[in-house]
Amino acid sequence: MTTVVLADDEALLRKALAALLPLESDITVLAEAADGAAAVEATLLHRPDVLVIDLEMPGVDGLAAVASIRATRPDQVILMLTRHARPGVLRRALKLGVQGFVSKSAEPAHIATVIGTLRAGRRWIDPDVSALAVMDDCPLTDRELDVLRVTGEGYSVAEIAARLHLAQGTVRNYLSSAMQKTQTQTRHEAARYAREHDWI
Repeated sequence: MTTVVLADDEALLRKALAALLPLESDITVLAEAADGAAAVEATLLHRPDVLVIDLEMPGVDGLAAVASIRATRPDQVILMLTRHARPGVLRRALKLGVQGFVSKSAEPAHIATVIGTLRAGRRWIDPDVSALAVMDDCPLTDRELDVLRVTGEGYSVAEIAARLHLAQGTVRNYLSSAMQKTQTQTRHEAARYAREHDWI
């Protein structure tokens, strides 16, 4: 028996999965959640074998929910459902330790099989999702992304330097390079551009 918490803001899809997954495999749905905050609460309360969570939800999104859950349950097995698998988002999810990615258009039988695969300690990324992840159009280096990420949190150059353990001149160089690559006028515009393209 595999226990599951289902988190998706699309009620129709969530209810359908809750009804169909137990028919496809030895799965028990312990709880459903309609947003990220409820997903965190339900996962910490019920401690399921696998959390099946939608990437895009109102308020606390899937990635923020996963980050919050990881802080308390670092070994929680997570399957992420996604409709718009952008490279930056997938990278962030992988860094958070998400073990599986399945398209939201997948058949319930397939989702049930993947849940079993993850429960057995393996990973799974649907081919159409992994293809999108490979098509990485981000021209920025990891360090430039780090600097823009902290810039987006409203920190000054001096604060960014302190937080990332870099010299202020180095931070300015990264910001200048990022602004050139994104063709923006300010570091805040560059950070916004990177966010809009799901690079950070």
